[in-house]
Amino acid sequence: MSTIFTIGYEGTGIDRFVRTLKAVGVERLADVRAVAVSRKPGFSKGKLAARLAAEGIRYSHFIPLGDPKPGREAARAGQYDRFRAIYAEHIATSAAQRSLRELIDFLLPAPTCLLCFERDPRNCHRTIVAQEVIEETGFEVFNLFADDPERYVRYASKLPRFNPGEGLTAA
Repeated sequence: MSTIFTIGYEGTGIDRFVRTLKAVGVERLADVRAVAVSRKPGFSKGKLAARLAAEGIRYSHFIPLGDPKPGREAARAGQYDRFRAIYAEHIATSAAQRSLRELIDFLLPAPTCLLCFERDPRNCHRTIVAQEVIEETGFEVFNLFADDPERYVRYASKLPRFNPGEGLTAA
């Protein structure tokens, strides 16, 4: 079974974030933020893409898969049911569905991680995007946390791996 990873950068720095990606063998990062600008150093689109390229990780930004502003506001306010309803409506749009197809094409060849800000995947739209991906590909999802990249080194033998073609149902 092949795996798609997800990660949020809330509560971590760029060095730990990159070490986490490298520890699990990520080769591609799919940024699913609507706006790839961050007050956290190193996480705005240009700097992040450059840092990842220097580490051998390909970066791509899937803007139409980002959470629209009303969804982000609902999530920030702790209104998670409202956030999920807003994002469910958004991901059904033709632009988001086209971008989802592009994302699937991007992730099929190599180990890929979906990126957003929120640390907790239960409260982030990347989980909804990941669910859409697994419905199309049969991949499994593995949520990463970048606060302690060494945990992935310590337990490397127990981590899921990317196996192209395994579990692929609709590609």
